[in-house]
Amino acid sequence: MAADRTAADEAAATSFARVVEPADAGRRLDAWLAAVLPDLSRSRIQALLDQGQVLRDGQKVSQASRKVRAGESYRLAVPPPTAAIPAAQAIDVGVLFEDEHLIVVAKPAGLVVHPGPGHDDGTLVNALLARCGGSLSGIGGVARPGIVHRLDKDVSGVMVVAKHDRAHTLLSGQFTVHSIHRIYEAIVRGLPAKAEGTVDRPLGRDPFDRKRMAIVRSGGKRAVTHWRRLAAAGTRAARVECRLETGRTHQIRVHLASLGHPILGDRLYGPRRTGDLPEAARPLVERLDRILLHARKLGFEHPITGQRLEFDLPPPPLFEEVLGAFRTDGPPD
Repeated sequence: MAADRTAADEAAATSFARVVEPADAGRRLDAWLAAVLPDLSRSRIQALLDQGQVLRDGQKVSQASRKVRAGESYRLAVPPPTAAIPAAQAIDVGVLFEDEHLIVVAKPAGLVVHPGPGHDDGTLVNALLARCGGSLSGIGGVARPGIVHRLDKDVSGVMVVAKHDRAHTLLSGQFTVHSIHRIYEAIVRGLPAKAEGTVDRPLGRDPFDRKRMAIVRSGGKRAVTHWRRLAAAGTRAARVECRLETGRTHQIRVHLASLGHPILGDRLYGPRRTGDLPEAARPLVERLDRILLHARKLGFEHPITGQRLEFDLPPPPLFEEVLGAFRTDGPPD
């Protein structure tokens, strides 16, 4: 039976044949294959080399760094994607855009993006496996959605997810060079004295608490957040817009807290006390089961068509409800 399954798998594999042109002589094998087979990422090609799926003139070759020679003939077999380990689960997620290459979703607060310790299921990945499992051609050889960026569990907003290796690689590249347009909205404690500003402070793991990120003097990664005040509610809360120049873990949360204006509902970087809040706002803040941070805008170039895509998803009504409760403490500014 095992032999039969292997034969069936080989029969179902997609095969590519390429001959090395004189201009490509001397290139690394993995780099050349990635160039002539743009639908496969370089890491995927390296995995296929390790699996013995690449033949040179009929002989298996596995050395990724091997220099190719003009006239050599290579055949690469790509097995059908294996089933993803996470289970497909019917979880309601708003879809803003979808085609055969990617999907853009409205992630609600409370939904974890990817399975991990303490969250084996019930994640965005589980939801997308149920919704678009049939259109997933495989990320790294596994039929799963390609996560190129994340939102914290208790943060809502727009996310883009790739459906295949090439889209995943090209979208990831846009995030790497910071060409993605990302704008967030937050409700913060206090009223920033300035109308706008920039926080340019490196982030790294907090040396005293590994669950937290912190502004560090050495060893951190560059992190830049541009912010501006959108609305004020007296002097004890404000709506703030943040534009990311970089995208580090907890970047906005740490940077706003460093200004003395932590995000409401953020119990990791903000104070737990509520006694200093207006009476009308206090019970709302105490009952918050999320962070009042929302990924409102996302703009990028479609990795396959090159079309510019822009998405604008206003924050949930809760944001204005909380801000309104602060305004009842006095006349708006």
